Amino acid sequence: MKVEIKQAQQQDLAQIAYLFDAYRVFYKQVSDYDLALDFLTKRFENKESVIFYAINEAGDYLGFTQLFPSFSSVSAQRSWILNDLFVLPKLRSSGIGTLLLNRAKEHAIQTHTKGIGLETSADNKRAQALYESLGYIKNSEFAYFLRT
Repeated sequence: MKVEIKQAQQQDLAQIAYLFDAYRVFYKQVSDYDLALDFLTKRFENKESVIFYAINEAGDYLGFTQLFPSFSSVSAQRSWILNDLFVLPKLRSSGIGTLLLNRAKEHAIQTHTKGIGLETSADNKRAQALYESLGYIKNSEFAYFLRT
């Protein structure tokens, strides 16, 4: 199967929203296509994220990754937060996740940033193994906190 990685444009969001909804369901959220499409559309229109997606020759959307801009005060540099990575379950371990992550890395280099940060759930060992295989280093120096 030939897979191409493309940067999302406005016309791609309706299809990517199906993947984004499935991604949210994976993280135990209630399925809501309209919410997914609205979220992606607002991020796109406000230039608040960059999305790359995988598509095959038949035009099927297979996976996506979404990057959000961030900044490091300590290094005084821009960086990216890779908030989302999703590949259709039947296509996992096919190399699509690697293609998406490599395209995200290219984007980070092209935009002259410090790098890419990401997080995943502690029990998502499959994703952690992929990230580590591509040179991502698990942070043991800083504690992560969240207040809701």
